[in-house]
Amino acid sequence: MLLMAIVWTVMTPRLLRSVVGLAAVSVILSMIMFYMDSPLAAVFELSVCAGLIPVIFFTTISFTQRVGQEELIERKKIIFRQYVYLPIILAVVAVVMLLSKPVVDFVFPTAPVVQDVRKVLWDDRHLDLLGQIIIILAGALGIVALFKETKK
Repeated sequence: MLLMAIVWTVMTPRLLRSVVGLAAVSVILSMIMFYMDSPLAAVFELSVCAGLIPVIFFTTISFTQRVGQEELIERKKIIFRQYVYLPIILAVVAVVMLLSKPVVDFVFPTAPVVQDVRKVLWDDRHLDLLGQIIIILAGALGIVALFKETKK
C-alpha cells in the first residue's frame, strides 16, 4: 500500500493529487511508526508531514497559475519518460527484499514505552503543542480566506 501511494504521488501530473498522495504516504508512515512503538515520531509525522505541509502546499498551489490542457498533456509525457521504470524497480526491490534473508534481524522492543505520548505532549511539551496548534489554525484560516467567495 505504501509503495502504491509513493508511485501515485510521483507519477500523477496534477500537483494537487500529488500533494494528496504525499499526505497519504505520511499517514501510512505514521501508522508504521505507531506499529514499531515509536509514538512521538508517529505523532510528529502525522501532525506536521500529513497535516501542516500539505496545507502549505495547497496554499502555494492556489496562488499559482492554472495549467492548460496542452501543458498538462506535455507534463504527463515528461513524467512518464522520467519515471517509466519506477514501478518496475520498486516491484523488483520489494520481491528481492521479501525473498532474501535480512542481514540484520530487527527486534522490536516488547517492553512498554517509558513515557506516554499524551504525558509528553500535555505535560512536558505544552508550549510546542500550542505553537503547532496556532500554525495549523493559521494554515486552515489561510485556506478558508483563499477559497471564500465574495458577494457582489
